Amino acid sequence: MHPDLLYQISLTRVPQVGCIHAKILLQTFGTAEAVFRASLPSLERLEGIGRIRAQSIKTFRDFSRSEKEIHFLERYQISALTLGDPTYPQRLLPCYDAPVLLYYKGNADLNQVKVISIVGTRRFSDYGKQITEKLIRDLTAYGVLVVSGLAFGIDAIAHKTALKQSLQTIGVLAHGLSTLYPPEHMLLSKDMAKHGGLLTEFLSDCKPDKHNFPIRNRIVAGMSDAVIVTETGVKGGSMITADLANGYNKEVFAFPGRTTDLKSAGCHWLIRNHQANLISGAQDLIQGMGWEKKQAPALKKPPELFVELNEPEQKVLDLLKERESIHIDTMYAVTGFTQSLTASTLLSLEMKDLIQSLPGRIYALKN
Repeated sequence: MHPDLLYQISLTRVPQVGCIHAKILLQTFGTAEAVFRASLPSLERLEGIGRIRAQSIKTFRDFSRSEKEIHFLERYQISALTLGDPTYPQRLLPCYDAPVLLYYKGNADLNQVKVISIVGTRRFSDYGKQITEKLIRDLTAYGVLVVSGLAFGIDAIAHKTALKQSLQTIGVLAHGLSTLYPPEHMLLSKDMAKHGGLLTEFLSDCKPDKHNFPIRNRIVAGMSDAVIVTETGVKGGSMITADLANGYNKEVFAFPGRTTDLKSAGCHWLIRNHQANLISGAQDLIQGMGWEKKQAPALKKPPELFVELNEPEQKVLDLLKERESIHIDTMYAVTGFTQSLTASTLLSLEMKDLIQSLPGRIYALKN
């Protein structure tokens, strides 16, 4: 367990301190323990914290509940992922409201090369079921990680189909890991824990309260390269997830249905208002994301000997040599560069014709 975990958990439990405030505090003081040991004046002076939140931190005493949570994590072999943990979903890091702590039960790599979120209505039609299943079957060769919310309907169809295709799948929960909602998905969740995982930001005893679900949806939106809406009405969690994804500058795709079908009305709204790209199948998604499989023997061109590289350029180039491609969010996390340094380094390498920019903020070596 992380040596600072007691304080990390406690920081998420301080009244009036949300994940945005917690990130400010951690960036300023370095560790959660240092936040609790900081003086009241130093806390009050921080922009966005102020007197009320500073006093809330200084008067917090319920560390025993956090100790109880650690025991729960140890007993059930649940990982606690902090912002600095390399196993934390790196695509979440640029999201301004990313959770500072996530709880994870599973074995899938949350930072796989291709990650998609599939969302849709609970009251699906045969059409919605068919297009969701076919999409995942057709994406099997691309080894995508499938993320959804483990709800009834399209979510469950996405998870089940991924498992049938031997794809790993992640369920993002709106409650703690001591329970499962809906309970009808208990067996499905156990399969997912073995071939993917369950992820949440909520403490173990947190119930699936109604207001937790929109909060959960930002993780579904933020941890993927693309959000695909297969079937939805004009209101509901899928529309919230699509809106969040657009706010995070993620790619959003939607399947059209019949113009008279209310179950596709949300998809039509997204497409009509340029909030989603229209797709009719996996190939549209693959092309839109730049995931086309390359023809065989074209070996990657090594850098020319006369090209001079500075230290950041060489670090990025070495990283790209190890991987087929890499998302820019993962690059931030692995290199430790600032966004501005990463952007300037990538631009310089592109100008030197050593790398190429692909759709979906993905980079690869130039062939």
